[in-house]
Amino acid sequence: MLKILENPLYYLDNFQGVLSWINARYADLLSVEETQFITEFGQLPQPSRALFVRLVMRKGCLFRASKLNYPEIGDTRAAALPLLASGWVVADPAISLAELFDLLLKAEISQAFSLTAPLKAARKAEQLDALREQHAHDQAFSDWYPASADVLYRIGMQPLCDRLRLIYFGNYHQDWSEFVLSDLGVYQYEKVEFSPQSRGFRTRQDIEHYEVLHQCRERYNDSAPADEVLQDLAALPLPLDNTWLASRREKLRFQIAQQLEKSQDWPAAYRAYADCRYPGARGRAIRVLEKDAQPQVAYDRLVIALAAPESEAEQQLLLRMAPRLRRTLGHAKQVAEAQGAIDRIDLLLPYQSEASYVEAVVQQHLSHSDAPVYYVENTLINSLFGLLCWPAIFKAIPGAFFHPFHRGPADLHSADFYLRRQDDFAACLAQLDNGAYQAAIRATLAAKHGIVSPFVSWDVLDDALLDLALACIPAAHLKKAFERILLDIKSNRSGLPDLIQFWPGERRYRMIEVKGPGDRLQDNQLRWIAYCAEHAMPVSVCYLQWQAAA
Repeated sequence: MLKILENPLYYLDNFQGVLSWINARYADLLSVEETQFITEFGQLPQPSRALFVRLVMRKGCLFRASKLNYPEIGDTRAAALPLLASGWVVADPAISLAELFDLLLKAEISQAFSLTAPLKAARKAEQLDALREQHAHDQAFSDWYPASADVLYRIGMQPLCDRLRLIYFGNYHQDWSEFVLSDLGVYQYEKVEFSPQSRGFRTRQDIEHYEVLHQCRERYNDSAPADEVLQDLAALPLPLDNTWLASRREKLRFQIAQQLEKSQDWPAAYRAYADCRYPGARGRAIRVLEKDAQPQVAYDRLVIALAAPESEAEQQLLLRMAPRLRRTLGHAKQVAEAQGAIDRIDLLLPYQSEASYVEAVVQQHLSHSDAPVYYVENTLINSLFGLLCWPAIFKAIPGAFFHPFHRGPADLHSADFYLRRQDDFAACLAQLDNGAYQAAIRATLAAKHGIVSPFVSWDVLDDALLDLALACIPAAHLKKAFERILLDIKSNRSGLPDLIQFWPGERRYRMIEVKGPGDRLQDNQLRWIAYCAEHAMPVSVCYLQWQAAA
């Protein structure tokens, strides 16, 4: 059950807490404007501070005084006076016709512009189009709507507050709602002991570079020309030792290259991939050369890449391209290595409704009282890994945690994530060798239940499933699965089979990937299946077909 927040000024306390946290840890990185704001905010009367935070946390920057009704603040017009005096809020600002239409009700629009039939009955969008040409200039709210006694406010400090939020969280996707959701018990976060010196940004330049990267992403999402965004990214002078910001830049480059490839702009896509250091870019660059009818150049680069593939995913892509390129170039056909047979289940079942998931249909068909089947997909193995390796995952090392609302370490997808914690993970996995792993997993489950984790799915991992998994999956199989996750966390957390079946009487199990009519195995699924087969971990692929209707 959700808690009820007893403090009506909880949002003000949270905001003030963020400012104090930033001032204690980032004072040397703050601009004069930011430092002055933090100082002056604390000197405002409490109602004014509360109103300001309410405005900051609401959507947009324009607010009608008549809509600002907060019992804990009282008279919001009086509370606004110190904000107006400081210039943080402006009264009666000049606004456009479109902004006015967002603020007014339809009846108010009719009154403000003395609309008559049939325009009075038209939709707001039609009214706006009809009035746009004769009202092209901005003007004050009171001039647009002189009959109204209302006052319009514009908050002018939103960019600064957004920047402070960025400094606190280290990103733009977390916002003030994190505090409320945590206070209500919706999310619980691991309490990590980190020093006051633990910071997401080390220099002011880090903050500025992050903002430039964010603006580049926003521009690209708003359909800015790809070449312009790529030029801006290339011109950004990121320090060589800041792998975190460099990774963000390379990820955006990779996404732009993907879009250029989809649009079949082969030369531009190749240049973007070739300049990119994001995982997978090298393989995609070679694939683009193949698509662009440059087989010799593609093959030469493929041979070099195959000598030292960066990942299983790249190796898989290269091995798929190699026979095609060799055939195109007229090379002698190479004998493919024999692949181990994958256990196959073929089912022909009565047709279910379109709303039925094929996984659920197969689960129900295969499940028996002495051999239950669970739909787990990626959740079970990841959850067991997350529980066993909790101490290593949440170890407080520099750069991993720098505020109380981390869902996981900030460097989770960094290339050196495992290396920085190698001894800690080794200690966790060693419990799979000495038999201590079951007690360790159960202890973490009891102590950490409900705390947000990048691996554990609390809503799936109930007592019955946990008991069966620990009884039926050998420790050696769990260790192989966990080792593969650690090899490439970003890629290998997904692709695991849909179902798992247990035979508790025989203390054995099998994983089952389900494919409905016309469906095929995805690349990450193929890699997991091949890995399981290599290490004698029982896995089957079930192909479901519907019986023809009578």
